Amino acid sequence: MKFVVDYLKGILIGSGAILPGISSGVFCVIFGIYEKLVNSILTLFHDFKKNFTFLFPIGLGAITGILLVGKLLDFLFTTYPMPTKFCFIGLILGSIPVLCKKANQGKGFRLHYLIFLLAAFFIGILSIQLEKILPNMVHISMDNGYFFYLILAGFAMSIGIVVPGVSSSVILMTLGVYTTYLNSVSTVNISVLFPMAIGVLIGSLIFLKVIQFLLNHYYCQTFYMIIGFVIGSVFILYPGFNFTLEGFISILLFATGFFVRTQI
Repeated sequence: MKFVVDYLKGILIGSGAILPGISSGVFCVIFGIYEKLVNSILTLFHDFKKNFTFLFPIGLGAITGILLVGKLLDFLFTTYPMPTKFCFIGLILGSIPVLCKKANQGKGFRLHYLIFLLAAFFIGILSIQLEKILPNMVHISMDNGYFFYLILAGFAMSIGIVVPGVSSSVILMTLGVYTTYLNSVSTVNISVLFPMAIGVLIGSLIFLKVIQFLLNHYYCQTFYMIIGFVIGSVFILYPGFNFTLEGFISILLFATGFFVRTQI
């Protein structure tokens, strides 16, 4: 049963790598596995059996999420944007109390920690504006000669995968690769996905090391930044609201998402 649950978590984590405004890291935070995931990846061979048992269903689910379920979620985000986004907002906000409790472990709350939260929050807000204007500003022709550029794009994309609340889609839009990436996922275009996968692998290992260092030496500050990114992602997702049947359903889904997260 645990394998199935972790597999389902992995599906959503993987889908976060392709959906606009969604971060894989946020899903890891929502499910309460972010810190464990970082440590398991970086210490894989220290206790291989234990770490592999934890990572395998999540990794398998992530692949499924990228290749298959991402299309379904993309359909839901496009066809039913308000109910779908309100459900995710509920999940995200439901994780905040747990995050605050974890952030205050050890030294307890310090007022200056709010500076880190606000800094991360404003970065998240800035990404809202970037996601609106970048698709119309950046156009790069992706030919066969862009193999190393695609590795660079994958490397940059890994920031959005590792750091909660930083959208991979915004990064790929900045580099002019987002549309190419989506098309390649839909058609399983290995000539694009392979070099990007190389970049993601290299970048993820580097940025996971950075995150691990920050958690080991600046635990509270790092967690407050994560909280700031997560809160910022709510504003990225917020689709507006209207008092219709769709709005009523959206509120119900928001409450459901919030309740489910508080029970996980």
